[in-house]
Amino acid sequence: MKASRAPSEPSDRRRDAERTRAEILAVATAEFADRGYDGARVDEIADRTRTTKRMIYYYFGGKKQLYVEALEQAYARIRAAEQQVSVDHLEPAAAIRRLAEVTFDHHEANPDFIRLVSIENIHRGEHIARLPDLIDLNTPAVRLLTDLLRRGQEQGVFRTDVDAVDVHLTISAFCFFRVANQYTFGTIFGRDLLDPDRREHYRTMLGDMVVAHLTAVG
Repeated sequence: MKASRAPSEPSDRRRDAERTRAEILAVATAEFADRGYDGARVDEIADRTRTTKRMIYYYFGGKKQLYVEALEQAYARIRAAEQQVSVDHLEPAAAIRRLAEVTFDHHEANPDFIRLVSIENIHRGEHIARLPDLIDLNTPAVRLLTDLLRRGQEQGVFRTDVDAVDVHLTISAFCFFRVANQYTFGTIFGRDLLDPDRREHYRTMLGDMVVAHLTAVG
């Protein structure tokens, strides 16, 4: 008698659905990053995946929901990268420098994240407001910086008039600008911000800048 596959079929279907959903989301992320929210087309996303427009709406509900999920996932990846780095064994200044390097590396390796955030700012944060969980998603990053600042302040190596959000702003601003403005900056100043030969220079520059600010006499 032929063995029945019934017990495994729901699991197989679930894995297939997860793969399809992940593929749609990956293609949609690239499409939104390349063409913006208004320019992206669900038909194009369907053509580039092994699915249909109808199936995309089944999985995500619509174009807006698909965009919002792509945006949320993009933020989740940078937060995950920050949480995976181990800095407990490092002195406060070295730990802050390491976190800055993680952001530097991530932003360079994920230009679609930069484009998505730029697009969302063009829309004045309209869609990100649909993500109340994003606050919880970003809380661990701020908490980690807060703990490092407190440790450095207790050791007398960090100034006391700074907070974690300001440090996060400084790190993000440098890393974001380097990727987002590479074309305009390069045209105006004749310098490629993503030149591999200058990569370590900029990476070190970021760490030096943040640590110098934290250790300056207030």
